Amino acid sequence: MSGDKQNLEISKIQKEIEKYLSLGSTSIIFDYQSSNHGTRLDVITVNPRHNQSFLFHSVEGYSKIDTLKSMLEYVRDYRDKKNSYTIQWSVKGVNELHTSYFRAKDIPEAIDKLHYGRDPNGITIFSVVLNPVS
Repeated sequence: MSGDKQNLEISKIQKEIEKYLSLGSTSIIFDYQSSNHGTRLDVITVNPRHNQSFLFHSVEGYSKIDTLKSMLEYVRDYRDKKNSYTIQWSVKGVNELHTSYFRAKDIPEAIDKLHYGRDPNGITIFSVVLNPVS
């Protein structure tokens, strides 16, 4: 696939993922990294209220397009497969309580998503609650 076609395909799939997540392009980051198996994609969401970023989900594949297709497959049905958690937390030294919501298989995975890209010792977690199934 030529560079231009590949870039168009990447852009198209990224927009489709944004649509499924109901997030604009300013609230989602597609972070590609080289890995042992090819490419790793971390999709990161940014909360516009407090400008904090969190890991949404990670996938690995042999190319950017492969990882995007895996991510699109995940976003199409993650609500049916993952539990919903509410985490109340604050940045150490800042007197403001934040409430964030995560989809994860369990509490450790939800906390890992909260800690993504930051020093875990820099935040205080006050509560983690499994939300009722709606």
